[in-house]
Amino acid sequence: MIGRWVCLALPLLLAACAGGGHGSWRGAVQCAPYARDHSDINLRGDAASWWWQAKGQYARSPRPREGDVLVFRASRRLPSGHVSVVREVRSSRLVLVDHANWEPGEVTRHAPVQDVSPRNDWTRVRVWWSPVHAFGKTVYPTYGFIEPYTPGNS
Repeated sequence: MIGRWVCLALPLLLAACAGGGHGSWRGAVQCAPYARDHSDINLRGDAASWWWQAKGQYARSPRPREGDVLVFRASRRLPSGHVSVVREVRSSRLVLVDHANWEPGEVTRHAPVQDVSPRNDWTRVRVWWSPVHAFGKTVYPTYGFIEPYTPGNS
């Protein structure tokens, strides 16, 4: 039953992470506006575009720090990408994030995200999926972390 729910809800979830207006899935509960409102990163547009928008405006890093924004690449499963705000660094391979609309229409706090990249550079992650109380099976590509500092001034 849970698997069927996930299959039905996933397309709505993935389409709803755009940074645009407030008229999509359950109103304003989208990842990009949420991350902007709950971090010191002031970017707009689709979540995946944040990485390139940040160049020259914010520092970017392959290592997480509290307050950073983790940027997921656009993919078939995440057409607009996704962004999450790092709340705690637990280890070199595990952070806790706050993010919106990973679970449809919900804000999730302190969700574990695990680095599964071969070089421990956070380019591939797995994300906790509360409905099954485990990490999801999907590995998502990411760009890295946008830091709330100007380049060279962290």
